[in-house]
Amino acid sequence: LAYNAAFQAADLTIDGKPVEWTVEYYDVLQNTVGGGKPKMFFHFRNTTEAFPMAGENTPPETLEEQQTLIDALQAHKTELYKELIAEKAKPRPGVLELMDEAIADPTMAVGVCSASTKAAVTKVLDVVLGPERRAKLNVCILGDDVSKLKPDPLIYVTAAERLGIDVDRCVVVEDSLVGLKAAKGAGMKCLITYTASTEGEDFYSYGCDAKVPELGSRGVTLDSIFGPMKQSGDLNADLLAGIKDP
Repeated sequence: LAYNAAFQAADLTIDGKPVEWTVEYYDVLQNTVGGGKPKMFFHFRNTTEAFPMAGENTPPETLEEQQTLIDALQAHKTELYKELIAEKAKPRPGVLELMDEAIADPTMAVGVCSASTKAAVTKVLDVVLGPERRAKLNVCILGDDVSKLKPDPLIYVTAAERLGIDVDRCVVVEDSLVGLKAAKGAGMKCLITYTASTEGEDFYSYGCDAKVPELGSRGVTLDSIFGPMKQSGDLNADLLAGIKDP
């Protein structure tokens, strides 16, 4: 985790123990809190209920001091994250194929909505999507662009407004409960592509319209998503019928 590398570089400790997030704990954060800085604030305010020492420096006490620490950690974490992305980032199976299919369809609008900062996401998009595909996006809204992060629906509501599309005609592809809650809060349909660490989540109980482990492994196409709606004229038609997990 880039977070742990940033914590270690800053020599963060609480009661003499180094600050470190396990993969399991980070999975919890991903499904609870949107954005890097909010995750760290949540950890120190809710989980540990104490801010750390940074080297020999006493823990920050004022809100301003706490914000300064979190800002510095986030800045360093972002630089570390970009280095990791350049080395290891790969798209999940089926994502680029579905995106290219949508980009090629003049009746479709395609966008990216991420709670992460521009500094972090720009590198991801450059590496994973490539500059040509990225330039064809109809909208790209990042954490710096909105005042509230997922699970608040603002980022998706803003995207629909910029595109001039009714929310009930939008389908969001997400991988976490935080993203699902944001999409459903915006009044949009949501397709979940879960990961090994989130497959146990009960996404359907939170309003998920369909879930699959990977878009590629299930052969998800534009037609399997939007075809039933187009054919029936019913915007509530079933997504990924015969493809999605029960």
